[in-house]
Amino acid sequence: MSLSPNDGEFRIAPENPYTPEAPPPPPLEPAPRRIPHLGHALLFLVTAVGILFASQMLLLLLGKSPTAVRNGVTLQHPMLQMASLAATYLLTIAISWVIFPRIWNRSFLEGVRWNWYTARVYAPRLVLLGLVLGLLIQVLTYFITPPKTLPIDQFFATPLDAWVMTFFGIFVAPVFEEICFRGFLVPAFAIAYDFLSLKRTPEAELHWRTTTILTPVSLMFSAVATSLLFAWMHAQQIAHLWAALAALFSVSLLLTIVRVRTQSVAASAMVHAAYNSFIFIAVLIQTGGYRHRLAR
Repeated sequence: MSLSPNDGEFRIAPENPYTPEAPPPPPLEPAPRRIPHLGHALLFLVTAVGILFASQMLLLLLGKSPTAVRNGVTLQHPMLQMASLAATYLLTIAISWVIFPRIWNRSFLEGVRWNWYTARVYAPRLVLLGLVLGLLIQVLTYFITPPKTLPIDQFFATPLDAWVMTFFGIFVAPVFEEICFRGFLVPAFAIAYDFLSLKRTPEAELHWRTTTILTPVSLMFSAVATSLLFAWMHAQQIAHLWAALAALFSVSLLLTIVRVRTQSVAASAMVHAAYNSFIFIAVLIQTGGYRHRLAR
């Protein structure tokens, strides 16, 4: 035992202030964290852009330019472009798989709300939804008058290019794009919106620190903002056709609704993959198994 002075007197201080009858209070649980926020999303995007830039520079150093200008028109080398994108997507996910768990103190898939179990349970409905969405978009394209050629047509110049593009568009691109848009950007924009609109009162700040609930208004704002970015990202492929961009905006809105309703990025990725599958099936039929060029 030890002695402790108190007001000029010495009192016996117990070695352990807690007895079996009065156990120590349990440790306080750490406040829940709102992730991924804008900083995390920015880090993910900077990583992807940096890897893409490095891959393009590497191709140039090897004398393999991914683009060429002929008669004032920029043409893309399909295989090199897809190789560059595939490397960017896979390396970005691999790096994020290592970095973000250290920041979040949880696994990467848990942090982005991948939730494969939900997607697997609702797989038939999700695939059907994606196919129906692809059908509706294909019907809408009949009312759009595109130019004779679109930039994306360059990826179907040969059967090999077309088949590689099909694999990439069904199995690689949907996963990365859903992690980027629905895994990072949707919660990041919603978190930022809620923080900026937070009332500066003790009650509101306590609610912010002790919950991770996102308001419906913030989710609607995020759905619109990310869908605009989603359409803009694909704008160059479809020659900035406003009608086609509006269709892509609608597709992104639906994918965001799936993500929010199911709390699963894997679910929105499954719908995205099924949607792309229908588009490629339609092109496959139109070109006779990629043996003929796209007719417009």
